[in-house]
Amino acid sequence: MALPAALASLAAHLQGKFWPYHDKLFSSFKTLDEEKLLQFATETDLDIKQFNRDRSSTQLSQQVNNDLRLGQTVGVRGTPTVFINGKLLQKRNIANASQLIDGELKRLNQK
Repeated sequence: MALPAALASLAAHLQGKFWPYHDKLFSSFKTLDEEKLLQFATETDLDIKQFNRDRSSTQLSQQVNNDLRLGQTVGVRGTPTVFINGKLLQKRNIANASQLIDGELKRLNQK
């Protein structure tokens, strides 16, 4: 349901409701289906006809596909993926994040 959810969230964004819709998606990400996507649109007070038109639009599909290609190009294999100053955080834990941040700060201070 990742692709339908991405398209639905972008359709909600076009109506100025990205974050409320996003919060509903992430509260039920393990049980998403088409019915829930529409339920969340209703609960978020979206114009359902516009929502359905937008999420099936070529423009939004192209936007999602472009984002997917960009993510693949830079090494994204799933979510969440973390970059610090453009560098991929390989292991997502505090120790590795701190090490990468400290290294980047040191490198920047040497300039």
